[in-house]
Amino acid sequence: MTYIRPKFRHPELPKNKLGYTINYYEGALSTLCAGCGHDSISAGIVQAAYEMNIQPHKLAKLSGIGCSSKTPAYFLSNSHGFNSVHGRMPSVATGANMANRDLIYFGVSGDGDSASIGMGQFVHVVRRNLNMVYIVMNNGCYGLTKGQDSATADRGSKNKSGNTNLFQAIDLASLAIELGATFVAQSFSGDKTQLVPLIKAAMNHPGFAFINVISPCVTFNNNVGSTKSYDFVREHIEATSTMDFVPEMSEIKTNYEQGTNKMVKLHDGTFLELHKLSEDWDPLNRLSAMNAVHNARVKNEILTGLLFLDPDSEDLHAMIETSHIPLNTLTEKELCPGPDILKAINADLR
Repeated sequence: MTYIRPKFRHPELPKNKLGYTINYYEGALSTLCAGCGHDSISAGIVQAAYEMNIQPHKLAKLSGIGCSSKTPAYFLSNSHGFNSVHGRMPSVATGANMANRDLIYFGVSGDGDSASIGMGQFVHVVRRNLNMVYIVMNNGCYGLTKGQDSATADRGSKNKSGNTNLFQAIDLASLAIELGATFVAQSFSGDKTQLVPLIKAAMNHPGFAFINVISPCVTFNNNVGSTKSYDFVREHIEATSTMDFVPEMSEIKTNYEQGTNKMVKLHDGTFLELHKLSEDWDPLNRLSAMNAVHNARVKNEILTGLLFLDPDSEDLHAMIETSHIPLNTLTEKELCPGPDILKAINADLR
């Protein structure tokens, strides 16, 4: 058995504007369980980067520990990568982002990695509005340690061994909205049509873009009684909207009837096109988003789609007014301006 991906591809694969075929954005063959939802998310990331014409060397992918944190090996093999310790990926992402603001930062985490040992890290990376995409591959269990319930397992759900979870679940999407995240979305690993536009929009967002993806564990949490199983999720999905990401300068086309769709203009002239399905939901209103998620939970539904977006988001660099030139490219001349400048600074402090 081999885990080396075959190099042969169809010679007439379509190319993006950079001249790359989609296989240029792939990684190694996955060693996750056959049918794992995480592999579908990885495929969505590959598709989004390909369609967005991303130069792979301009993207850094980071992760912690867990099944989800193995996935950066399975996409964008030509990108930068760093696999950190359990729950500490946000710190590594923050340091890297501060050193080089010109890269796209893509953090991959799991429900154990973010909702348990990494909860403190998650909270602070949200409030700092670090310019990154943060995807949680949420399966409600610890797949690497044989399927124990994680902090996102719903109260009353049953794991594979038949035990019922007694504790309230941590809802990461609601928490992100409450903490002030400027882009919050939720999706299902089996819905690539919805997930790919969300990833594209998240990569384009100037700030912390959070996507919580329900990703059933086929080995330990795909049983009757599990609220993270494929059958349960498919039967209880309620979408906020269908959506598409419209690149700048592209012709905007829609088949929706008047009054049913909403074009949200982003900071750089690109658009999110939302076809509204859920009642009493406004993606630009934080309170409306929180109420929509809460109401769905009361009805035992899983609300997916774009939940909240702040189109006027300012990331951490803008808030603390860092140099527009990446710090890792500053020269000695720029970092040590001389004694006269130092005297002037000291004079201001007296």
